[in-house]
Amino acid sequence: MPNDTDSAQGSPDLTTDVWSSLRLPASERAERLVKNANDVQGQQLSALDRLAVVITDQVGTMGFFLTIFAWTVLWCGYNILASRVPSLHWKAFDPFPAFVSYLLICNVIQILLIPLIMVGQNLQGRHAEIRAQLDFEINQTAEKEVTMILRHLEHQTDLIIQLMKHQNCQVSPEVVRSLRTDQQLTKEIEKEKPT
Repeated sequence: MPNDTDSAQGSPDLTTDVWSSLRLPASERAERLVKNANDVQGQQLSALDRLAVVITDQVGTMGFFLTIFAWTVLWCGYNILASRVPSLHWKAFDPFPAFVSYLLICNVIQILLIPLIMVGQNLQGRHAEIRAQLDFEINQTAEKEVTMILRHLEHQTDLIIQLMKHQNCQVSPEVVRSLRTDQQLTKEIEKEKPT
């Protein structure tokens, strides 16, 4: 003999089915692991690559520029004064105007830094590509999740409409206009969506 409470509330299996159809499936709610571009690149770098990145980062600073500027001013200033002002009794170790030693040292530094900076910039370019790829993957995931949420909302809207019909609810003209506007917007969004 059926229980009166079961018939009033519906069978437990039917209630469970209804509630489960209203919820988003757990498989679709699964969280995805977000990768950090710095960690991904850090795992790919050798010790020499890390050194190249550190040197590239340091060479591209104002501190490095000011160090080179100060060194140049001191070197050239001392040697010009030592060559042109004999009353100072300074001995020029790189006489003015040639500055042969200064030019040799500068050229050696340039020869060493130019390839090193290029290696560092290539590594930084790879880092930017990794970051762009991870951003693209996140955007794709977000788009799929938004689409899934919209489908779920449409499903819930259909269920609400069915419940309203079952309860013989009257809908005001303003609500009907609002629903039509929403449907038109949805259709326009679907048209603009790339395939």
